[in-house]
Amino acid sequence: MAIKAKMLGREAVTRRLRRLVPDAEKEAASAQLEAAQELATAIEQRAPLGESGDYRASIEGGRLADKPQNAVFGSSTKDPNATGIFADYIWRFLEFGTVKMAAQPHIFPTYRAMKKRIRRKVAGAINKAVRKAKS
Repeated sequence: MAIKAKMLGREAVTRRLRRLVPDAEKEAASAQLEAAQELATAIEQRAPLGESGDYRASIEGGRLADKPQNAVFGSSTKDPNATGIFADYIWRFLEFGTVKMAAQPHIFPTYRAMKKRIRRKVAGAINKAVRKAKS
């Protein structure tokens, strides 16, 4: 017997999830923000100190909607709860290096190391909302 599946768009899935579990989106948004802040702290600890430490102090996690001036061209999202990591513009030069300076990767290796944990945190928040709605 063949299995049939119907692919739904993000809006349809979100609408259906809201109907079944009203608190899922709120719980997931809270977990996303918490995970972004934890990731920012981990990146900050691995960041190069430099002479003044200003770059390290500039690293923070937060919602993209709270910092529209830091938006990156070409990367838009429909998710109102989308989160990101914000830092001074020199992060690119430090992460990837230049002709005169060797690369000091600290953002992407930290993210890759924490990726599974972040996904588990968000999935756990949604599961918690589902369990709450079920009872």
